[in-house]
Amino acid sequence: MLDKTFYKTFLSHSFNIPVRVNYWDGTSDVYGGDGEPQVTVTFHELVPIKSLTRNASLALGEAVMDGRIEIDGSIQKLIESAYESAGSFFNNSKFKRFMPKQSHSESHSKEDIQKHYDVGNDFYKLWLDPTLTYSCAYFEHDDDTLEQAQLNKVHHIIKKLDPQPGKRLLDIGCGWGTLMLTAAKEYGLKVTGITLSQEQYDLVKQRIIDEDLQDVAEVRLEDYRELGNETWDYITSVGMFEHVGKENLGAYFKCVAKYLTDDGVALIHGITRQQGGATNAWLDKYIFPGGYVPGLTENIDHMIDAGLQVDDMEPLRRHYQRTTEIWDKNFNEHRDEIAKQFDERFVRMWDLYLQACAASFQSGNIDVIQFLLTKGASGRVLPMTRDYMYK
Repeated sequence: MLDKTFYKTFLSHSFNIPVRVNYWDGTSDVYGGDGEPQVTVTFHELVPIKSLTRNASLALGEAVMDGRIEIDGSIQKLIESAYESAGSFFNNSKFKRFMPKQSHSESHSKEDIQKHYDVGNDFYKLWLDPTLTYSCAYFEHDDDTLEQAQLNKVHHIIKKLDPQPGKRLLDIGCGWGTLMLTAAKEYGLKVTGITLSQEQYDLVKQRIIDEDLQDVAEVRLEDYRELGNETWDYITSVGMFEHVGKENLGAYFKCVAKYLTDDGVALIHGITRQQGGATNAWLDKYIFPGGYVPGLTENIDHMIDAGLQVDDMEPLRRHYQRTTEIWDKNFNEHRDEIAKQFDERFVRMWDLYLQACAASFQSGNIDVIQFLLTKGASGRVLPMTRDYMYK
């Protein structure tokens, strides 16, 4: 009886759409207003109150992975509703008392990156686009395919640098190499990419050979903190600062400044929060070990402290919502194949992750922003207006 009383209180303010909850004892209630329920949540067994009060996101996420909770309807819509409800467990600190301890030493950072990105190139090829770009796409037109939108993003980033042929570019966290190799092939830059993922390193190295780019492109399996005194005219870094940890953000931006030539230009693209920095215990444990999403002002403070100046900022929240929605659709089209390769628990985990990301962007809980930075007075080496970015 106490369990049911707790759950009724716990869920009564958690949704802004009608949600039917089927309890483990055969009873059910509808929360979130009148009307036909848009989503049904079934508890096949009780999730202990103690685990919910310790960290609700972790406890509920694990229950979904294990099949102890089943969701009929859109997980994205359900989670968006919870984010938008002021009284939900997402917005109540008493349900987030446990938070993971994180380490971002060089050895831990490499281990964390490899846990996520070295799941296997074959896995990512199933649901990413052919460019293997695992970050926010840029939809210039409503009918852009995911592949076109990812290429749009790559060019959008490079154009913001106002690149001059023959100059050097460093891509920190280069992924599978599409941005750096596009900069070499189409913009005449000499490029260096660094990653901590063995799978990414191997693929990019082979792409450089296959595309005969050895004279203008190199990839290194190296930590961003270990580049010595080398400098580059341009730096790009996409989806990287979310991995460095709260305690290393300042050092990360100081590295960006250190590796830039005087009047060098950097485009830093990453997930941030306009409400302030945050971690998520479920994501940290199962998806992105060591992940920390910094706040907007937190990032800017570190940029300024590093001696960088902001020339332009562009939020792309809606673009990342659409990107993650397409990823989840692609993922579910290969659901059976992925389940055979891994197992059903893995499939439920990744489906939950992708839909939760879409909901988080949709609700404004997280954002993704491109920061155009200069080492020196803002914009001194760039055109006076933004027109050059769109030519």
